[in-house]
Amino acid sequence: MIPAQFEYVAPTTLEDALQALSEAGDAKIIAGGQSLLPVLRMRLNAPEVVIDLGRIESLRGVRDDGDAIVIGAMTRHADVLTDPLVRENAFVITKAVEVLADPQVRHRGTFGGALAHADPAGDLGAPALALDAEFVVAGQGGTRTVAAEDFFVDLFTTALEDTEILTEVRIPKRAGWGAHYEKFVRVAHQWPIVAVAAAVRVEGGTIAEARVGLTNMGSTPLRARAVEQALVGQPATDEAVRAAAASAAEGTNPPSDLNGDADYRRHLATVLTRRAVLAAAGA
Repeated sequence: MIPAQFEYVAPTTLEDALQALSEAGDAKIIAGGQSLLPVLRMRLNAPEVVIDLGRIESLRGVRDDGDAIVIGAMTRHADVLTDPLVRENAFVITKAVEVLADPQVRHRGTFGGALAHADPAGDLGAPALALDAEFVVAGQGGTRTVAAEDFFVDLFTTALEDTEILTEVRIPKRAGWGAHYEKFVRVAHQWPIVAVAAAVRVEGGTIAEARVGLTNMGSTPLRARAVEQALVGQPATDEAVRAAAASAAEGTNPPSDLNGDADYRRHLATVLTRRAVLAAAGA
């Protein structure tokens, strides 16, 4: 299908983009376009204005910022995947991007675009939660920072206001932590039926701290807090991790669809959590 007619704007600065967004009555932001373009083509959305962020170079790249690394919202997945700062300090994101869609999408899709899209089956939300990421949001009145846990509000809904743009994501460095992303799909390159992001710090064979994020187990990415609490102080062994992972689906509300019903997803969450935590712990 062909999209409905719209005005196209391609600013070269963040300030110009924010100005265009504030002046538009009904606007959509386009980053890599991997999610928005199919929506426009199927006429599921018909904005009056499409604002393309692709020419704003200040929104690209990964940098070291002391106790955190910062990933620009317009950084393409392929660049995130190969960045040494991400691999060293946020390895669970590297693992997630490795299995995100296919090479074509990874070379066009953007890190911030995927997060702002807020698909509960998207691969980046759970890692962002597990790493306690912070989202830097800009509006004409200035910038504000939103914790990952507060950023995802509902299905395809975030804390972004209509006149705001996600500019970058700050990820605290976690020296000495292991990480893994475990994803279950029926066919390659598919959205996960369920996936688990785990970050674990082990001291002397005992789990000292743990962060676990769940993908596609509700209308937003979720933290498996019961698992995190159960893991602390336990040995990094299959038996102990299996017992903790049994509570992975606690408090979740997974969907039922052609790929599996809710009970199937709850079972998958326990299995994938055990695998992800053990891999992160190096067990």
